[in-house]
This record gives sequence, C-alpha cells and structure tokens, in this order.
Amino acid sequence: MTTIAYKDGVIAYDSQVTRGDIITDDAYEKCIEQKGVKFFCAGPVSDHQRLVDVYFGAKPEGNIDASALVADGESLLHVAVDDTTGLWKTPILPARIYAIGSGSPFAFAAMDMGASAYKAIEMAAKRDTNTGGTIRTVIIDPAKAG
Repeated sequence: MTTIAYKDGVIAYDSQVTRGDIITDDAYEKCIEQKGVKFFCAGPVSDHQRLVDVYFGAKPEGNIDASALVADGESLLHVAVDDTTGLWKTPILPARIYAIGSGSPFAFAAMDMGASAYKAIEMAAKRDTNTGGTIRTVIIDPAKAG
C-alpha cells in the first residue's frame, strides 16, 4: 500500500509500489494533480485515477480500493469510495495530524511523539513492508509549515 502523513501544513508520502511481497517500483509518484486539486493516493495504483475521476463526478464502477488525502483549495479531506455511500469525504482539521495507508499506525505514533510528517514516513518505512522508496513532501499550508 503506502503511507501518507499530514502535519503542520505538510503532506509527506513514500514512493514504493508492491505486488504481494515484491517491490515493483521505488520511485512512483503517488500525487496526482488535476484541475488544481492534489490527490495523495494510497492503495492499488490501478485505482488511483479511478478515485480521482469519481471525485470529479464519474460514476463509481466496480470496486475502488484506493483512498487519498486531497488538498482542494482551502480544504484537506480524506476521500474514498464504498459500496454503500459511493464517494465519501472526511474533512481533516489543519491543526490535527493525520495518516492513511498501511503504515499509518506507525506514522500516527511517530507524529504523536513529535516527528514531522517526513520523519513519520521514515519511521513507518522501518516497520511497514509496504512503505519505502523516496519520501516526498508538499507544503499545502505555508502559514502552518515550519
């Protein structure tokens, strides 16, 4: 899967893609920008663009197992699709920490202990076999970023 973390106006995310227990890519870009909206995607790579399309109004077809942190204007959201509600959006308060993906428990714990979003991804990669590769960061709120 992946790990994506948010803290203090910064989103950090890894670049590793796995298939089963095989690393297939260590430098994959998991941020998709479309119509000025940034999607930081976790889950099957084949579902990333499908999730983005549903966000912009496409009808969800089949199972979409991806989720994303979405920076849309002033809003930061956690989005995904399920069989009951279709697209759902959960607002993330800018003053709070947040993480998604297979390494999210490790990222949450690291940030609870004072780590930055970047450091939280580093820590998640030490314990989660589906997190690794290059760690990238994007400042989404310059006023909060240190």
